[in-house]
Amino acid sequence: MTYESAELKDELILFRKTVRRFIEERFVPHQDNWERQHRPDAEAWRQAGATGLLLTDIPEQYGGSGGSIAHEVVVVEELARAGVHFGATVQSIAAHYILDYGTEDQKKRLLPQMASGELIGAIAMTEAGAGSDLQNIKTRAMRDGNQYIINGGKTFITNGWHAGVVVLAVKTDISISGPRGISMMVVETKDLAGYTVGKPLEKIGMQTQDTCELFFDNVRVPADRLLGGSEGKGFSQMMSQLPYERLLIAALAVATSERALLITSKYAKEREAFGAPLIDLQNTRFQLAECKADVDIGRVFLDKCIQDYCAGHVDPVATATAKYWTTESESRILDKCLQIHGGYGYMKEYPIGRMWTDSRVHRIYSGSNEIMKEIIGASL
Repeated sequence: MTYESAELKDELILFRKTVRRFIEERFVPHQDNWERQHRPDAEAWRQAGATGLLLTDIPEQYGGSGGSIAHEVVVVEELARAGVHFGATVQSIAAHYILDYGTEDQKKRLLPQMASGELIGAIAMTEAGAGSDLQNIKTRAMRDGNQYIINGGKTFITNGWHAGVVVLAVKTDISISGPRGISMMVVETKDLAGYTVGKPLEKIGMQTQDTCELFFDNVRVPADRLLGGSEGKGFSQMMSQLPYERLLIAALAVATSERALLITSKYAKEREAFGAPLIDLQNTRFQLAECKADVDIGRVFLDKCIQDYCAGHVDPVATATAKYWTTESESRILDKCLQIHGGYGYMKEYPIGRMWTDSRVHRIYSGSNEIMKEIIGASL
């Protein structure tokens, strides 16, 4: 990273060392078990909280570490460096909805538990018929006195298995088409009648991270669970939060690309073909040179976006561009790196194959890249 301010540089360097050591010691040894069960252990969340990996950019008064998005990026990058999939990013995103739109009671009660890892958060927007088209969601929350009654279902929900608090997108006014009828709610799931979680979905990648369906059958929650104080604000709240989410996805893509280039360069120097190391072949060098150019360009642009974000300049077009470029570039890089590995790249025990499979979803996360192009194109 090059975006750290001078006064934060030493702090971030030390923080990175702490995060890296924790992940290597506490997360990496458990990857096989997490893969078998399709989710991390609950204890891993508490360990991460105790070490300070969760809610790093939430104010200290609410249990966070009081840092900036730069601290969150360190966590994202170090998880990617180790090849570990853990829902800390989603935890942070959910926390920001509560921080920005929740009541003071919700902030003081929920955020410290999320920072400690005792309470796991999820974001529930996507439905079977509504992915990037969030205006088309069908899950309803109808007002009934001092409560809302929720009916519907969500799919592809990261942290769904462990989630104790769900930031939920709902339709609160079905008479209004489009975004004005959408609201966001914060739903606490413990002992919640009518709420059920489906078994972890069988994905083609990211096997250690739980992804589930959530179902709401006449679920009753207090009216103050509505975020923002009045109905119809949900779509604008989502649009305000997505630049933050997209920058973290871009950081994940860049860090993964950097790891792929490092692994593949090392492999090309050690693996021999036609009596010489692969790196001696011009085609190999040219492929790696293209990867390095893509990695370096993505890193510089990402760092500029994060620097601007830290300074309070949030540009939705720039963050959409960052998410689009870095994830498209990541796919090109990983494909080339896998090809250089040859048949070994297709073997599960080689990290490049797992990275190739795991990273494919980054072009879909946080709004598909087709949506990113719409955002960018609308600014021209």
